[in-house]
Amino acid sequence: MNTTVSAARRREVLDALRRGTVPQSGLDLFAVGLERYESVLDTELAAAAAGSAGFKAVRGEYGSGKTFFARWLAERAKRAGFAVTEIQISETETPLHRLEAVYRRLTERLSTATQPPSALREIVDNWVYTLEEDVLDQGAVPAGADGPDERTLTAEVAALLERRLAAVARSSPGFALALRGYHRAQSEGEGAVADALAAWLGGQPNVAAAAKRYAGIKGDLDHFGALAALQGLLTLLRDCGHPGLLVVLDELETLQRARSDVRDKALNALRQLLDEIAAGRFPGLYLVITGTPAFYDGPQGVRRLAPLAQRLATDFMPDPRHDNLRAAQIRLPGFDLHRLHLLGVAVRDLYASGAEEPERVRERVDDAYLAEFAEAVAGELGGQVGVAPRMFLRKLVDVIDRVNDIDDFDPRQHYRLTMKATDLTDVERNARTQRADSPDEVELDL
Repeated sequence: MNTTVSAARRREVLDALRRGTVPQSGLDLFAVGLERYESVLDTELAAAAAGSAGFKAVRGEYGSGKTFFARWLAERAKRAGFAVTEIQISETETPLHRLEAVYRRLTERLSTATQPPSALREIVDNWVYTLEEDVLDQGAVPAGADGPDERTLTAEVAALLERRLAAVARSSPGFALALRGYHRAQSEGEGAVADALAAWLGGQPNVAAAAKRYAGIKGDLDHFGALAALQGLLTLLRDCGHPGLLVVLDELETLQRARSDVRDKALNALRQLLDEIAAGRFPGLYLVITGTPAFYDGPQGVRRLAPLAQRLATDFMPDPRHDNLRAAQIRLPGFDLHRLHLLGVAVRDLYASGAEEPERVRERVDDAYLAEFAEAVAGELGGQVGVAPRMFLRKLVDVIDRVNDIDDFDPRQHYRLTMKATDLTDVERNARTQRADSPDEVELDL
């Protein structure tokens, strides 16, 4: 198992687990219980790649793996050629009702299978390069001893650029102007202007006025301009060979803690996005949002806006196995001890596949020990298995590190599970408080 994983990929995953964070990639190496979602999600991604658009709302309690699920889906989307971006919704930094801020974060976090965040500049450059390749393939540029005639090539690329920009200009004139100005600035050696226009394409505020005059742009991207820019970005991605864009809006439950006016504006912005997707305005877009059941069903969440609640309405059966995975909402059932044990097995085998003595790792951290360890971590967290995966994996990698590095270390004899309050999230700390044997064991944050 996992014998073909590169050392760099394995190290990246294990380092993230040591820190108690969700890895940015490699989640397929230890994903358990997500197989049932694969077929439907791949079908919906394929529909978006064919020019449609999609939306999915993911619900789950704290610790059920919503962020893990979103990044796992992002990896699948990248393998299908999509560009992806993950945005953490925040009232102060990324308020959902300010779509210009959301678009800016979208471009800052934009990545592809070969390009890390922020990939926007590389995508724009690839688009221009693709135009040049198309011109050369047409044979319209005479070739000399030193290669294609640069002046003719620039003129032909500019003409093709105008034809390609026609579709973008209809929906986003400013985006088209910025792209046109970016290409001209590069061909004229105006590096600073090109940099400024690339920043404008990414939704950055306070772009130099001289650069905007150069391209004929007025002002910065506003709320409505951001939606038009998203259309332009989707067109740009398709021309570069990326059939679609996966956008994840994570942790929407934070809206419940926002001021009532901010919360209402945010919910309305989400409703607007869903309506635009349904109207076919964003071909190639697949939007995913995540939130807790309280966000979808509680009085401070989706229910505050009846039109949005209607669009997200989904019937859930008592048995999660009978859920309709094609519905607007899907739910993550969370972890039980069996799934936690399987997760431990996957991580143990991933670690062992790169260890100098893999058999020692597998023998001393065997399946029976993993089951006992899962029960112990869950017990420390008040028996709430659903909030245990993060600490379980963090502590498990710590155990395996010791087994791997110390010849005579036996976790059954030498390891004692401890958890410091400072290492726990608020949810984990609350769960742990509930297991206190006496009032004296309850830690108070004074």
